[in-house]
Amino acid sequence: MLEATYPITFQQKEAEKLGEYLRQRQCVNLVGMKRVGISNFLRFFLRHEDIIPTYISKTEKHLFIPVDLNDLVEQEIYPFWTLTLKRVLDATENSGLAPEVKQKISDLFDKSIQFQDLFLVIDNIRQALNLLVDNGILPTIFFLRFDRLKDTFNPSLFDNFEGLREASHSNVSFVFTSYRSLGSAFPEARSSLSVFAQTMYFKPASKEDIKIVYDAYRHRYNLSLEPETEKSLFAVVGGYMQYLQLGLIRLDELKRKSLKTETDILQAMLDDERIILQSEELWESLTIDEKRALLQIANKQKVDSENKEKARYLWDTGFVEENGTIEIFSPLFGAYVQEIEHEEQRKRKSAHLTRKENLLFTLLKEQLGEICEREKIIEIVWPESQEFGVSDWAIDRLIARVRVKLREQENPYEIQTVRTRGYKLTPLKQ
Repeated sequence: MLEATYPITFQQKEAEKLGEYLRQRQCVNLVGMKRVGISNFLRFFLRHEDIIPTYISKTEKHLFIPVDLNDLVEQEIYPFWTLTLKRVLDATENSGLAPEVKQKISDLFDKSIQFQDLFLVIDNIRQALNLLVDNGILPTIFFLRFDRLKDTFNPSLFDNFEGLREASHSNVSFVFTSYRSLGSAFPEARSSLSVFAQTMYFKPASKEDIKIVYDAYRHRYNLSLEPETEKSLFAVVGGYMQYLQLGLIRLDELKRKSLKTETDILQAMLDDERIILQSEELWESLTIDEKRALLQIANKQKVDSENKEKARYLWDTGFVEENGTIEIFSPLFGAYVQEIEHEEQRKRKSAHLTRKENLLFTLLKEQLGEICEREKIIEIVWPESQEFGVSDWAIDRLIARVRVKLREQENPYEIQTVRTRGYKLTPLKQ
């Protein structure tokens, strides 16, 4: 595996912190923005032969058990526990355990498949983990993309995790990865989660660590970029692994063009639909408060303490960096946020009510929920034309324009037509 070839110093701070938690046999929730590189880091952490002696223990025997929930076809509790038991079996088969221990764990899995009972599966996981502990091995189960279970959560899920730990006398540890904290993803369990798992935020990589990943790709895929181009690429991606990977693909596609400066590379990546979609995924993962704070930062506006607290996730996960000034982590994502702001401004401008549109909306709002006769509309909106009258088409057209603009403004009201009578303004149905 490519990540196993990284130098042991790769993302050293993160490795040291996670290693310390596991040495103390604590459970950890590793939180970071989508596709920031948590999976890349964990492949390194799980596969590099020097991780355990360097960051955890030179004397204890540890067994890492990765459970990638992207492999979970059905996002339900029973398939989840079955997959977990299967991954425990996979890890033990590749370990140095005695054949009879491996066979016992294999028998536990076979029994679970035969009876297909949830409680039996969980109990067999307990027995398998205790077999490992009894044989001098400390198991850690890594649940990758654990937030995929948020829609099928039930209160017993974390009770079962705690039960497995208690049965092993806290010799079993769990690492959960998610783009939101477990408390946010599973609010029903927030009180117990605060003591169950330590939250560890994972931020975009440093330039040194990005260089390590790039060098590994360069050797594996025979890439060749000029030093100036490399430097500009690293500056544009801002430590975000998915941008790096997509950027390398984009530059390889454009290798006949001379792209050296940061501006050149930024524009080339902004023109790529794959990169736009990745930026959109990041943007849509944020709350309204977080989006609002990012727009303020993009426009060099101050974020007050109250709004900063509402958008604390941006600082915790490294969406924004604060070194004297507050900046968005990547010029590429910053340019996307700027484009979002320009689009919003265009919408606000196009959705601005004209004088007559505003007169109509004000009249309807003053009579909220009541029918406003067409004659009254003419009287208020077209006072200058009472002598000559106003066509039905003109009224209908004005109503249609206001309807469109209310939707564009995401206004909480809608205009309803009352046949032969007029119109009325009503709150939108939720």
